Amino acid sequence: MSELTLVVGSKNYSSWSLRPYLALAHTGQPFREVLVPLYQPDTTAKIAQHSPSGRVPALHHGSLLIWDSLAICEYLAETFPQARLWPQDKEARAVARSVTAEMHSSFSALRQNMTMDLHARKPGQGRAPGVAEDIARIQALWNDCRARFGQGGPFLFGPFTIADAFYAPVVTRFVTYEVELDAVSQAYRDAVLELPALKTWSEAARNEPVLKRSL
Repeated sequence: MSELTLVVGSKNYSSWSLRPYLALAHTGQPFREVLVPLYQPDTTAKIAQHSPSGRVPALHHGSLLIWDSLAICEYLAETFPQARLWPQDKEARAVARSVTAEMHSSFSALRQNMTMDLHARKPGQGRAPGVAEDIARIQALWNDCRARFGQGGPFLFGPFTIADAFYAPVVTRFVTYEVELDAVSQAYRDAVLELPALKTWSEAARNEPVLKRSL
């Protein structure tokens, strides 16, 4: 099989890189990582060597190039069906795609004011207009998925899926900014934090230099 290479940004900051990393790790397939440090004078030029969009992440599979986090995850689900990156049940799968797409396109207040920063602890910060509403909506999503589809595992649809990969960076934000959560959301947060792949990513992030900006 052709080599898989995932191009990612700085692990402390790049939430969009973390998402396909978790999905790819879940497949169990060997892959190579190329890390591009963000916010450096040569960052744009280095990313351009790997991604036509000028952004990370990007996945190279042999001669094929896929960019955008969701597109990468969809490709992995199709290419490695044994990993079951989407729920097997049709209804659950439709809802999983809906909540994933909502994460992909929404929650702008949370993104802008509670940026991913695994190094930091910022209790009480980031509470700008719209953030509380985003947090409430995310918890409502988590509660609904766990109640309707969460049997068989600790994640949104029981076993790990792409939906969990997409909400994992939000979990890290809730830790960084010490966001108070309801009981169901706390349990889900703790389950995500125990993912071995997330622990590996977080350990690598701790060894990176602290930068002035975050993504």
